[in-house]
Amino acid sequence: MYGWEFPPFISGGLGVACHDLTKALTEQGLDITFVLPKLKANISRESHVKLISGSEQELSCLIRQESSESKVSYQRYLEKIKLRQIDSSLRPYLNEKTYKEYIEQLEKTNKLSSEETHIKEERSFFKFELSGNYGPNLIEEVYRYGYIAGKIADDCKHDFIHIHDWMTVPAGINAKQSSGKPLIYHVHALETDRSGINVNKLIYDIEKQGLEAADKIIAVSYFTKKNIIEYYSIDPDKIDVVHNAVSKHKVLTRPSRFKKKAGEKIVLFLGRVTFQKGPDYFLEAAAKVLQESDNVRFIIAGTGDMIHRLIERAAELKIGNKVHFTGFLKRPEVEELFAASDVYVMPSVSEPFGISPLEAIFFDVPVIISRQSGVSEILNHALKVNFWDTNELANKILALLKYPALQKQLSQDAAAELKHIQWGKSAEKVKEIYQTTV
Repeated sequence: MYGWEFPPFISGGLGVACHDLTKALTEQGLDITFVLPKLKANISRESHVKLISGSEQELSCLIRQESSESKVSYQRYLEKIKLRQIDSSLRPYLNEKTYKEYIEQLEKTNKLSSEETHIKEERSFFKFELSGNYGPNLIEEVYRYGYIAGKIADDCKHDFIHIHDWMTVPAGINAKQSSGKPLIYHVHALETDRSGINVNKLIYDIEKQGLEAADKIIAVSYFTKKNIIEYYSIDPDKIDVVHNAVSKHKVLTRPSRFKKKAGEKIVLFLGRVTFQKGPDYFLEAAAKVLQESDNVRFIIAGTGDMIHRLIERAAELKIGNKVHFTGFLKRPEVEELFAASDVYVMPSVSEPFGISPLEAIFFDVPVIISRQSGVSEILNHALKVNFWDTNELANKILALLKYPALQKQLSQDAAAELKHIQWGKSAEKVKEIYQTTV
């Protein structure tokens, strides 16, 4: 497996899903080597999978040096090319005269002759130092990671190559070219989810290349499968759906530091504060709720490119004193926040799956989710809204806050349903896909 995240180094649901799926697969007898760009200092190598750091792989290349006795001559190329000059104010181009002078200079410098070629080869060893972050050099790192994958595929015995999301597509393709083993592309999210119609063309092209090269595709929901077919023109028969699940990693052992005022209710948004997750719709609904009920605090937990815009919008709506922006939270803080919340809202515009509502249910928090999410396919005991309908969202938040019986019943029914949403069942389906792909 090639992945960009693995706990404790995570930025969202991808790393958690990779950890829990691999754990369930190893419990069913599979041996997994999991390749990360870099093993951070706080990642233990003692795990249910064999962890490999791409940054630690020693690579080599042949440096070919031509001797001065090469018979190659650039003149033969010149003889086959007819140049026609067009006057232009641009100056970086060669005209026929300067082109000939350039060729003559090359021949003079390299002392080319018609004698026999002598090539000197020397092997150079090096490593690619990767950060494994989502920084400004992400694309460069993705391709370096992909280059490393070919060597790892040569060195490690394996039956399948399983990649997670677009960052690992070049790695999967290179590994497949090296070993010839089947490639499984596990789609947790698409560029069309993250950016809507304003896609990053480079990322979209990488995804499409991976989808076309894969022997089998795993989509985390039927919602995602539909988008793969519609936006990437992929054969539906190539795509299998395996829903994500949830594992309760830790039980809260200390009181929550998120204190409430007497009678105050907390409504929570947790996730990346970006277009895809719909935090702006959450904020608009909050303003409508506060017109009806003043003793409510809305918490937006996470970071993203919409933070400053939302802070300004909260001020415009005159609800800044009722909206709390926490920034990025570590796992213990997330658990404390779940424990303190009365309602959890996931108003995503386009959500391939969405594990966080399942996590909220562990803390007996009733959830409201958008119909435009994969988790809505398997979670029946949740209130569902269209992400754009802030009136409906506000009304359902108010209903849960006003009627404790509804809140309790929804939480209990969802908790019972959660017992059947297990990673073990997801792993069984993935194992079947491996077998049928062979």
